[in-house]
Amino acid sequence: MLDADELNAWFVDEVLPLEGLLERFLRRNWRDVDEISDLRQEVYARVFDGCARKRPESAQAFVLTTARHLLIDRARRAQIVSIETYADMDALAPTLDELSPERHLSARSELKLLQLALNLLPARCREVIELRKIEGLSQREVASRMGITEDTVERQVSKGVRALALALQATGLGSGGASTGIAGPLRKGRKTQ
Repeated sequence: MLDADELNAWFVDEVLPLEGLLERFLRRNWRDVDEISDLRQEVYARVFDGCARKRPESAQAFVLTTARHLLIDRARRAQIVSIETYADMDALAPTLDELSPERHLSARSELKLLQLALNLLPARCREVIELRKIEGLSQREVASRMGITEDTVERQVSKGVRALALALQATGLGSGGASTGIAGPLRKGRKTQ
């Protein structure tokens, strides 16, 4: 157990300088930017309480792990819905339209178009998109696996998603318009890669 002065000094020296890193982590992983300062304070409180018992070897790892656990807790709580909120239980049943063969066919067509659009991306950009958005790896994990910086991962995701959105919009999926093909927007996006 650390004494109060030692704990306060450690917190000021080791944890508070990580504020920028913590802020970026929270902004990247939480949608409601109005809650970021509250989340940051909650992380600080949890870190301070946790470190009162034993000081961690790496303050940065402990702070980011604490932040990750806090976000997971918040997300879980947000998904819990009281059964009383549903006055009509029929609202919970899926509609026939959701299960129709036409809907399945439409979804498969959209997936094929997305795969075509992915295949037209430059190789590195496509790999980053697949690892980050399909396999669900973190930005850090993608950077480590590919041997590139996290900033490069972020830029490639941005460019790839933009190119995919343009491609799907050109097919009419993004705007409801007529199909015009997907190669044009991706070729344009390829020049900027």
